[in-house]
Amino acid sequence: MISAELALELAQQHEQARREVKSIDPITAEHPDLTIDDAYAVQQAWVDLQIADGAQLVGRKIGLTSRAMQQQMKIDEPDFGALLDYMIMRSGVELRHADFVDPKLEVEVAFIIGKRLSGESVSIEEVLDATEYIQPALELIDARSYRVHPVTKRARTVVDTIADNAADAGVILGGEKVKPADVDMRWIGAIFTCNDVVEETGLAAGVLGHPANGIAWVARRLAPYGLAIEPGQIVLAGSFTRASPTRPGDRFVADYGPLGSVTCSFV
Repeated sequence: MISAELALELAQQHEQARREVKSIDPITAEHPDLTIDDAYAVQQAWVDLQIADGAQLVGRKIGLTSRAMQQQMKIDEPDFGALLDYMIMRSGVELRHADFVDPKLEVEVAFIIGKRLSGESVSIEEVLDATEYIQPALELIDARSYRVHPVTKRARTVVDTIADNAADAGVILGGEKVKPADVDMRWIGAIFTCNDVVEETGLAAGVLGHPANGIAWVARRLAPYGLAIEPGQIVLAGSFTRASPTRPGDRFVADYGPLGSVTCSFV
Protein backbone atom coordinates (compact mmCIF):
# COMPACT_ATOMS: atom_id res chain seq x y z
CA MET A 1 0.00 0.00 0.00
CA ILE A 2 0.99 3.58 -0.62
CA SER A 3 2.51 5.39 2.35
CA ALA A 4 0.42 7.96 4.21
CA GLU A 5 3.07 10.58 3.38
CA LEU A 6 2.84 9.96 -0.38
CA ALA A 7 -0.96 9.82 -0.28
CA LEU A 8 -1.01 13.23 1.42
CA GLU A 9 1.51 14.67 -1.04
CA LEU A 10 -0.57 13.55 -4.03
CA ALA A 11 -3.78 14.78 -2.38
CA GLN A 12 -2.18 18.20 -1.86
CA GLN A 13 -1.28 18.33 -5.55
CA HIS A 14 -4.93 17.77 -6.47
CA GLU A 15 -6.08 20.39 -4.00
CA GLN A 16 -3.60 22.92 -5.38
CA ALA A 17 -4.88 22.18 -8.90
CA ARG A 18 -8.48 22.70 -7.73
CA ARG A 19 -7.71 25.99 -6.00
CA GLU A 20 -5.54 27.36 -8.81
CA VAL A 21 -7.86 25.95 -11.52
CA LYS A 22 -4.88 24.47 -13.32
CA SER A 23 -4.40 20.92 -14.60
CA ILE A 24 -1.66 18.72 -13.19
CA ASP A 25 -0.08 15.59 -14.62
CA PRO A 26 -1.98 12.38 -13.79
CA ILE A 27 -0.33 10.78 -10.77
CA THR A 28 0.36 7.53 -12.66
CA ALA A 29 2.73 9.44 -14.95
CA GLU A 30 5.24 9.59 -12.08
CA HIS A 31 3.91 6.61 -10.11
CA PRO A 32 2.85 4.00 -12.69
CA ASP A 33 2.57 1.17 -10.17
CA LEU A 34 -0.19 2.71 -8.06
CA THR A 35 -3.21 0.47 -7.53
CA ILE A 36 -6.91 1.26 -7.18
CA ASP A 37 -6.58 0.89 -3.39
CA ASP A 38 -3.71 3.39 -3.49
CA ALA A 39 -5.93 5.78 -5.44
CA TYR A 40 -8.66 5.56 -2.80
CA ALA A 41 -6.00 6.30 -0.16
CA VAL A 42 -5.13 9.49 -2.05
CA GLN A 43 -8.81 10.35 -2.34
CA GLN A 44 -9.33 9.85 1.40
CA ALA A 45 -6.30 12.01 2.15
CA TRP A 46 -7.86 14.75 0.01
CA VAL A 47 -11.20 14.38 1.84
CA ASP A 48 -9.35 14.62 5.16
CA LEU A 49 -7.76 17.87 3.95
CA GLN A 50 -11.20 19.26 3.13
CA ILE A 51 -12.64 18.28 6.51
CA ALA A 52 -9.65 19.77 8.31
CA ASP A 53 -10.38 23.00 6.42
CA GLY A 54 -13.98 23.04 7.68
CA ALA A 55 -15.89 21.09 5.02
CA GLN A 56 -18.39 18.36 5.91
CA LEU A 57 -18.82 14.99 4.25
CA VAL A 58 -22.47 14.83 3.10
CA GLY A 59 -22.56 11.84 0.77
CA ARG A 60 -21.04 9.77 -2.02
CA LYS A 61 -21.12 9.50 -5.80
CA ILE A 62 -20.75 6.53 -8.07
CA GLY A 63 -19.09 6.77 -11.45
CA LEU A 64 -18.18 4.61 -14.43
CA THR A 65 -21.44 2.68 -14.21
CA SER A 66 -21.86 2.02 -17.93
CA ARG A 67 -20.27 -1.04 -19.51
CA ALA A 68 -18.85 1.10 -22.32
CA MET A 69 -17.03 3.39 -19.86
CA GLN A 70 -15.69 0.44 -17.88
CA GLN A 71 -14.29 -1.11 -21.04
CA GLN A 72 -12.75 2.21 -22.02
CA MET A 73 -11.06 2.50 -18.60
CA LYS A 74 -10.10 -1.20 -18.60
CA ILE A 75 -11.95 -2.03 -15.38
CA ASP A 76 -14.85 -4.28 -14.46
CA GLU A 77 -16.50 -2.23 -11.71
CA PRO A 78 -17.60 1.37 -11.05
CA ASP A 79 -15.74 3.85 -8.85
CA PHE A 80 -16.85 6.20 -6.06
CA GLY A 81 -16.05 9.61 -4.67
CA ALA A 82 -17.03 11.89 -1.78
CA LEU A 83 -19.62 14.68 -1.73
CA LEU A 84 -18.85 17.67 0.51
CA ASP A 85 -21.24 20.31 1.75
CA TYR A 86 -19.84 23.10 -0.45
CA MET A 87 -20.58 20.98 -3.55
CA ILE A 88 -24.37 20.87 -3.05
CA MET A 89 -26.33 23.34 -5.19
CA ARG A 90 -29.95 23.86 -6.19
CA SER A 91 -31.61 23.99 -9.60
CA GLY A 92 -31.19 27.35 -11.32
CA VAL A 93 -27.65 27.91 -10.06
CA GLU A 94 -25.37 30.13 -12.14
CA LEU A 95 -21.78 28.88 -12.19
CA ARG A 96 -18.56 30.66 -13.11
CA HIS A 97 -16.96 28.55 -15.81
CA ALA A 98 -13.53 29.91 -14.88
CA ASP A 99 -13.83 28.34 -11.42
CA PHE A 100 -13.37 24.85 -12.91
CA VAL A 101 -10.61 23.17 -14.87
CA ASP A 102 -12.64 21.15 -17.39
CA PRO A 103 -16.30 21.11 -16.26
CA LYS A 104 -18.84 18.66 -17.68
CA LEU A 105 -22.38 17.66 -16.65
CA GLU A 106 -24.02 14.27 -16.17
CA VAL A 107 -27.68 13.35 -15.67
CA GLU A 108 -28.38 11.31 -12.53
CA VAL A 109 -30.77 10.23 -9.80
CA ALA A 110 -29.93 11.34 -6.25
CA PHE A 111 -30.84 9.12 -3.27
CA ILE A 112 -31.36 10.76 0.12
CA ILE A 113 -30.71 8.08 2.71
CA GLY A 114 -32.77 7.69 5.87
CA LYS A 115 -31.16 4.57 7.41
CA ARG A 116 -27.55 3.47 7.71
CA LEU A 117 -26.31 1.18 4.93
CA SER A 118 -23.23 -0.82 5.86
CA GLY A 119 -21.55 -4.12 5.20
CA GLU A 120 -20.33 -6.17 2.25
CA SER A 121 -23.72 -7.74 1.46
CA VAL A 122 -26.00 -4.69 1.13
CA SER A 123 -28.80 -5.51 -1.32
CA ILE A 124 -30.98 -3.42 -3.60
CA GLU A 125 -33.94 -4.20 -1.31
CA GLU A 126 -32.06 -2.76 1.67
CA VAL A 127 -31.26 0.36 -0.34
CA LEU A 128 -34.90 0.89 -1.27
CA ASP A 129 -35.96 0.41 2.35
CA ALA A 130 -33.29 2.82 3.60
CA THR A 131 -34.02 5.57 1.06
CA GLU A 132 -36.09 8.49 2.33
CA TYR A 133 -36.65 9.84 -1.18
CA ILE A 134 -35.05 10.25 -4.59
CA GLN A 135 -34.90 13.30 -6.82
CA PRO A 136 -33.41 14.44 -10.14
CA ALA A 137 -29.84 15.71 -10.12
CA LEU A 138 -27.02 16.88 -12.31
CA GLU A 139 -23.47 16.02 -11.37
CA LEU A 140 -20.80 18.58 -12.16
CA ILE A 141 -17.62 16.69 -12.92
CA ASP A 142 -14.17 18.21 -13.31
CA ALA A 143 -10.72 16.81 -14.04
CA ARG A 144 -7.93 18.30 -11.98
CA SER A 145 -5.40 16.14 -13.83
CA TYR A 146 -5.22 16.08 -17.64
CA ARG A 147 -7.82 13.79 -19.23
CA VAL A 148 -5.39 13.57 -22.14
CA HIS A 149 -1.94 15.07 -21.63
CA PRO A 150 -1.33 17.91 -24.13
CA VAL A 151 2.24 16.80 -24.82
CA THR A 152 2.41 13.03 -24.33
CA LYS A 153 -1.22 12.45 -25.43
CA ARG A 154 -1.44 9.88 -22.65
CA ALA A 155 -4.98 9.41 -21.27
CA ARG A 156 -5.45 9.30 -17.54
CA THR A 157 -6.33 5.95 -16.00
CA VAL A 158 -9.02 4.92 -13.53
CA VAL A 159 -6.37 5.23 -10.79
CA ASP A 160 -5.89 8.88 -11.72
CA THR A 161 -9.64 9.48 -11.77
CA ILE A 162 -10.26 7.88 -8.36
CA ALA A 163 -7.39 9.84 -6.81
CA ASP A 164 -9.07 12.96 -8.22
CA ASN A 165 -12.18 12.23 -6.08
CA ALA A 166 -13.73 10.38 -9.03
CA ALA A 167 -13.80 13.74 -10.86
CA ASP A 168 -16.57 15.10 -8.64
CA ALA A 169 -16.98 18.86 -8.36
CA GLY A 170 -20.64 19.45 -7.50
CA VAL A 171 -24.24 18.29 -7.37
CA ILE A 172 -27.25 20.28 -8.59
CA LEU A 173 -30.51 19.04 -7.07
CA GLY A 174 -33.98 19.82 -8.39
CA GLY A 175 -37.30 18.44 -9.54
CA GLU A 176 -39.69 16.42 -7.39
CA LYS A 177 -38.87 14.42 -4.28
CA VAL A 178 -40.31 10.93 -4.74
CA LYS A 179 -40.61 7.88 -2.47
CA PRO A 180 -38.93 4.79 -3.96
CA ALA A 181 -42.19 2.82 -3.85
CA ASP A 182 -43.97 5.45 -5.94
CA VAL A 183 -41.92 5.09 -9.13
CA ASP A 184 -40.28 2.37 -11.24
CA MET A 185 -36.79 3.82 -11.15
CA ARG A 186 -35.63 1.85 -14.18
CA TRP A 187 -37.97 3.95 -16.33
CA ILE A 188 -36.96 7.36 -14.99
CA GLY A 189 -35.91 9.23 -18.10
CA ALA A 190 -34.49 12.62 -18.98
CA ILE A 191 -34.11 14.87 -22.00
CA PHE A 192 -30.93 16.90 -21.55
CA THR A 193 -30.61 20.13 -23.52
CA CYS A 194 -27.94 22.79 -23.91
CA ASN A 195 -29.21 26.13 -25.16
CA ASP A 196 -32.47 24.43 -26.23
CA VAL A 197 -30.66 21.80 -28.32
CA VAL A 198 -31.08 18.18 -27.22
CA GLU A 199 -27.65 16.83 -26.23
CA GLU A 200 -28.57 13.53 -24.56
CA THR A 201 -31.51 11.35 -23.61
CA GLY A 202 -31.47 8.29 -21.38
CA LEU A 203 -33.13 5.96 -18.90
CA ALA A 204 -31.98 5.32 -15.34
CA ALA A 205 -31.88 1.58 -16.11
CA GLY A 206 -28.56 2.43 -17.78
CA VAL A 207 -27.08 2.52 -14.27
CA LEU A 208 -26.35 -1.15 -13.60
CA GLY A 209 -29.90 -2.13 -14.60
CA HIS A 210 -31.45 -0.16 -11.73
CA PRO A 211 -30.02 2.99 -10.05
CA ALA A 212 -30.42 1.47 -6.58
CA ASN A 213 -27.84 -1.14 -7.61
CA GLY A 214 -25.33 1.70 -7.69
CA ILE A 215 -26.12 2.67 -4.12
CA ALA A 216 -25.79 -0.94 -2.94
CA TRP A 217 -22.45 -1.20 -4.73
CA VAL A 218 -21.11 1.92 -3.00
CA ALA A 219 -22.17 0.61 0.43
CA ARG A 220 -20.47 -2.73 -0.21
CA ARG A 221 -17.34 -1.05 -1.59
CA LEU A 222 -17.04 1.25 1.43
CA ALA A 223 -17.28 -1.63 3.92
CA PRO A 224 -13.64 -2.84 3.71
CA TYR A 225 -12.53 0.68 4.66
CA GLY A 226 -14.75 0.65 7.76
CA LEU A 227 -17.09 3.21 6.16
CA ALA A 228 -20.84 3.25 5.52
CA ILE A 229 -23.58 5.36 3.95
CA GLU A 230 -25.01 7.30 6.86
CA PRO A 231 -28.53 8.67 7.50
CA GLY A 232 -29.05 12.04 5.87
CA GLN A 233 -26.39 11.52 3.23
CA ILE A 234 -26.93 12.13 -0.48
CA VAL A 235 -25.74 9.45 -2.88
CA LEU A 236 -25.58 9.94 -6.64
CA ALA A 237 -26.40 6.66 -8.37
CA GLY A 238 -24.37 7.26 -11.53
CA SER A 239 -24.99 8.92 -14.87
CA PHE A 240 -27.32 7.52 -17.48
CA THR A 241 -26.05 9.90 -20.17
CA ARG A 242 -22.64 10.74 -21.53
CA ALA A 243 -20.86 13.66 -19.90
CA SER A 244 -21.67 16.91 -21.73
CA PRO A 245 -18.99 19.59 -22.12
CA THR A 246 -19.76 23.13 -20.99
CA ARG A 247 -18.84 26.63 -22.16
CA PRO A 248 -19.41 30.11 -20.78
CA GLY A 249 -22.89 31.24 -21.81
CA ASP A 250 -24.37 27.73 -21.87
CA ARG A 251 -27.72 27.00 -20.21
CA PHE A 252 -28.62 23.39 -19.44
CA VAL A 253 -31.98 21.79 -18.70
CA ALA A 254 -32.52 18.19 -17.66
CA ASP A 255 -36.23 17.49 -18.17
CA TYR A 256 -37.33 14.43 -16.18
CA GLY A 257 -40.97 14.67 -17.29
CA PRO A 258 -43.30 13.99 -14.31
CA LEU A 259 -40.34 14.33 -11.91
CA GLY A 260 -39.69 17.91 -12.94
CA SER A 261 -36.43 19.43 -14.16
CA VAL A 262 -32.97 20.57 -13.10
CA THR A 263 -31.35 23.63 -14.65
CA CYS A 264 -28.04 25.44 -14.46
CA SER A 265 -26.03 27.93 -16.50
CA PHE A 266 -22.42 29.00 -16.91
CA VAL A 267 -21.03 32.53 -17.11
